[in-house]
Amino acid sequence: MNAIPVLTIDDVATLDGVLADFLKKAEAELTVVIDRGGNVISQYGDMTVMDVTIIAALAAGSFAATRELARRIGEIEFNALYHQGNGSHIFMNSVDEETIMITVFGPRTTVGLVRFYSTGAAQQVALLLKALQKTNHGFTFEASDISTAPIFTDSVPAPTAPS
Repeated sequence: MNAIPVLTIDDVATLDGVLADFLKKAEAELTVVIDRGGNVISQYGDMTVMDVTIIAALAAGSFAATRELARRIGEIEFNALYHQGNGSHIFMNSVDEETIMITVFGPRTTVGLVRFYSTGAAQQVALLLKALQKTNHGFTFEASDISTAPIFTDSVPAPTAPS
């Protein structure tokens, strides 16, 4: 598993710019970029539409389940999923091997418009994330860093004598 790059303020602004442009063109309400484990990388738009954390986890699970369905019929994966509701709809597309983009939209736009613009936005997001993984700004985060942190050890360090 690759290390997750740490995003600087400039990186977040660049990513937000890509997502804002996408939402404007697609006339959608919210877009969220997540990793395949369901962790939110970035989000832009109307956050009151849904609980982003829960939707991210469910979307990652949905992508994993449909990947297995695709494999069963000889495909590698389905790179886009669409769920149509009575008023709100969700379109999810693969950004790269590790990232998914979720878009929530309502009746004022169409799935075709969202799908069309999401392709370009996903390509831009993928290029940005790939560049961040190369530069890392000197920082990376690995999940193993948490489990090896001293706060998770069984032993308590011996107190030091006051000086």
